[in-house]
Amino acid sequence: MPKPNYAFAKRQRELAKKQKKEAKKQQKMNEQAPGPQDAPAAEPPTTGQS
Repeated sequence: MPKPNYAFAKRQRELAKKQKKEAKKQQKMNEQAPGPQDAPAAEPPTTGQS
């Protein structure tokens, strides 16, 4: 029976963790981006009508 390659398994876990962290970071950036863009867009029509 071959001996397990723990270094390979550890590297795979680290890569998976890094990918998950990056995906979470991207999701947070996407959630934050629409908020500030929507607020200024809502104000100009109000000032334009006055």
